[in-house]
Amino acid sequence: MDAQCPSRLVLDRIADKWTALIIQILARGTMRYAALQREIGGISQKMLTQTLRSLERDGLVQRTVHPVVPPKVEYALTRLGRTLIEPLHALCRWSEKHLPELQANRARAKAPASSSHRSDSFSLHAS
Repeated sequence: MDAQCPSRLVLDRIADKWTALIIQILARGTMRYAALQREIGGISQKMLTQTLRSLERDGLVQRTVHPVVPPKVEYALTRLGRTLIEPLHALCRWSEKHLPELQANRARAKAPASSSHRSDSFSLHAS
């Protein structure tokens, strides 16, 4: 639980929403930058670049530059990166299975705040 624990740094990288999406997409195979950006709705160019650089630095993604004009750059999971596919798939399956329950819980969490406010004002008026 120490803030400087290396395992926390790794968990921060893996648990990042953009990392999880990039790993899921690259699990299908090698992709170019523009194709990755198209596949991941809502990611900015800056965020995609930063995340890919971090994944490359951690040895989870390999960046290959082909010597052509214009340069062709491709991204693929490394052997280590591929070991994340199944755990991330399991997390996705869990979230899909429990999504209705999570949404219902969120809706209930919002409702008491507004209904308790109404009952407070009612009880004030009733006394």
